[in-house]
Amino acid sequence: MDIPRGKEVARRKLIRRIVMIGAVLVAIPLITWGLSRLKPAAPEVERAAVWVGTVKRGPMVREVRGLGKLVVEEYIWIPAQFDGRIEKINFLPGDKLHASDILMVLSNPDMQLSSNDFEWQVKQAEANYTNLKVTLQSAQLQQRATTEQVRSDLMQADLTAERDEQLTKAGLKAELETKLSVAKAQELKGRYNLSQQQLDISGSSIQAQLDAQKVQIEKLKAAYDLKKVQVGQLVIRAGVDGILQQLGAGAPAPPLEVGQRVTPGTILAKVAQPLRLKAELLIPETQAKDVAVGQVAAIDTRNGIIAGHVFRKDPAAINGTIAVDVKLEGALPDGAVPDLSVDGTITIERLSDVVFVDRPVIGQAGAKITLFKLDGGDSKEAQRIPVQLGRSSVNTIEVLEGLKVGDQVVLSDMSAWDAQNRIRLK
Repeated sequence: MDIPRGKEVARRKLIRRIVMIGAVLVAIPLITWGLSRLKPAAPEVERAAVWVGTVKRGPMVREVRGLGKLVVEEYIWIPAQFDGRIEKINFLPGDKLHASDILMVLSNPDMQLSSNDFEWQVKQAEANYTNLKVTLQSAQLQQRATTEQVRSDLMQADLTAERDEQLTKAGLKAELETKLSVAKAQELKGRYNLSQQQLDISGSSIQAQLDAQKVQIEKLKAAYDLKKVQVGQLVIRAGVDGILQQLGAGAPAPPLEVGQRVTPGTILAKVAQPLRLKAELLIPETQAKDVAVGQVAAIDTRNGIIAGHVFRKDPAAINGTIAVDVKLEGALPDGAVPDLSVDGTITIERLSDVVFVDRPVIGQAGAKITLFKLDGGDSKEAQRIPVQLGRSSVNTIEVLEGLKVGDQVVLSDMSAWDAQNRIRLK
């Protein structure tokens, strides 16, 4: 029997529709499951916007760097020694000075009067010495004359006694008269010896009195010389070749002016020696721990590099930095003046064979960080990996773990992609 053709077509369409609906129902879960297993697409980063470095092996110089300025090694502070009034100021800050230049002149009438008084005292003592010397010499001459008179009388008495003794022996002179002559000669002999002793003693006495007067003169001269020196110190000289930095003690004290009165100890001037400069660098406290006295340094003045070495390091940090003083060696370049800004590099040590890379932005010595490492070859994919860092320098840092020689890593600041483990460079 014939089957109508319309019914067969409808049946086939129904079967086809059921198969398609079943396939769709099966495909949807499979597609959903497949999509859930796919990794999210890596974000793209401009290659030109990042800094890529290559891990190397070889010698590495450890250095630290700090900004600073040139400062004078030693300032000469000139204080007032005595009370005084400023009569004249010959130089202003910034002027060049020679050691003999007179900075200013002070006046003190009391000191001048005292100096004149000592001068007259010295002259009076010298006059007294001369008068005493003449008086003592006159007395000595008088004593010498007396001694000579006694000696003459003694000689005459001796002759008379000798004559009388001869006449007595001849019976021409009474024995009593002869005895009187002999007694007189003996008396004159005693007087002569005594007079001679007085003459000798007078010489020693004269010298003692003159020496005592000389001591008094020397004492007054010493006081006078000291007073003259003190008066001379009212004329203030530079004392060294240099540049006048300031008049007075500086802020907040006002500058000195003519007519102003100063007391002992008041700072009159500050003189710098510009050829004796040192570099004062401020090293970050995290890097300054390895800086030591004697290490080699290079100071960049923007007009030349000056060699030097560390000779002092502050024991404490201020505002996150430690001050390090570098003694300069050799001639200074043109333009090297006090307070000139400089950039200093200090060599810590030289490592002969280490694995290192250019220092990343976030890399600190001894830190464990993560970096994006390129997959290799011409791949533009980079994956985040952990890296253990070691010793650091200004531009390079040692790699202890996580990287090998030849690896390429992104060294830029990638904090904007902290949530990503992979990136794509385009």
